[in-house]
Amino acid sequence: MRKKAKPTGKGKEEGSVPCKQLKMEAAGGPCSTLNFESPSDLFESLISPIKTETFFKEFWEKKPLLIQRDDPAVATYYQSLFRLSDLKILCSRGMYYGRDVNVCRCVNGKKKVLNKDGKVHFLQLRKDFDQKRATIQFHQPQRFKDELWRIQEKLECYFGSLVGSNVYITPAGSQGLPPHYDDVEVFILQLEGEKHWRLYHPTVPLAREYSVESEDRIGRPTHEFTLKPGDFLYFPRGTIHQADTPPGLAHSTHVTISTYQNNSWGDFLLDTISGLVFDTAKEDLEFRAGIPRQLLLQVDATAVARRRLSGFLRTLADRLEGTKELLSADMKKDFVMNRLPPYHMGDPAELSTPGGQLPRLDSTVRWQFKDHTILTVGPDQDQSDETQKKMVYIYHSLKNRRETHMMGNEETESHGLRF
Repeated sequence: MRKKAKPTGKGKEEGSVPCKQLKMEAAGGPCSTLNFESPSDLFESLISPIKTETFFKEFWEKKPLLIQRDDPAVATYYQSLFRLSDLKILCSRGMYYGRDVNVCRCVNGKKKVLNKDGKVHFLQLRKDFDQKRATIQFHQPQRFKDELWRIQEKLECYFGSLVGSNVYITPAGSQGLPPHYDDVEVFILQLEGEKHWRLYHPTVPLAREYSVESEDRIGRPTHEFTLKPGDFLYFPRGTIHQADTPPGLAHSTHVTISTYQNNSWGDFLLDTISGLVFDTAKEDLEFRAGIPRQLLLQVDATAVARRRLSGFLRTLADRLEGTKELLSADMKKDFVMNRLPPYHMGDPAELSTPGGQLPRLDSTVRWQFKDHTILTVGPDQDQSDETQKKMVYIYHSLKNRRETHMMGNEETESHGLRF
């Protein structure tokens, strides 16, 4: 089903040019429900009828993709993921402003936060929604909604990166957030009602941080469209966007699923360079020599310091070409410590209970949850002297707590084996 993109509100004067269409595809048949057989099957069914190879070649980190579906089965399934009516039950379980829920509205191009203090009471939340036309933002609903846990756990396996989500519920004739861009890859699933979207060219492609952009800076939208239940939208990090619920309609609910925060080549370089420097310094006397006196007191780096650092970087590059192992300092461990546990509706302890007989030294051990296990090599963390040996660490996420997923300030611990 193809729909024409509409001109912007400011573009109604003579000579205005309609906004460019996104890639739109009909979705008859193949995407009636999601396929959970494997992580790749799940992602392919999520973007159906677009093929995975086409998505990563044409859209990923490059441009938006819109899939508008006229499929009642998909719409019904999406509506089951989260509804406005779910908030009443969730509030009764003890939700708090700021941590779990934000209440906000876009006023004159700025975000106005309407949060109260402490625990969220549904009647007050509904009052702000109805009378103040405020948007309700619910953080990380996969902590409570089983099907979102199921989807995001598979996506974390597929991307090898943390996958978070937020639900946005906006009343008719209202807008929650001003134009802004994010530092994550974004997948939008429209769950209830309709949402009117405008996308703009990035001012910072593949941005590394969140930022609000003023209307007079972003120009006209490159794309403009309305999402209905069952529709899907993707756009890369850095894409400027804003969305509102059209007046005269029911409220709109959509879930934003996001990934690839701090997951660039630059981040990986910072993560691996420390291990490379550590190993090189053990063998190269130049790396262990002291820096010039008072270097740290100088405002600008001296020519000598720049020249020496350039030489060290060339040495590291040569060493990197000849090595077969990269020591990840934090990214691997951070991912496995903070990701979702496997989707499992029984007793969580069952996941980490080994099966079969106890192994002998010559036994072959099979990993039951390979997608939830990370193997890494690094210095022995229990030793601090320069002669410390490298250790093999096998970390897993089987004992991770779903209730703390992507909450940031919650304490986490690593689970695994050390050899």
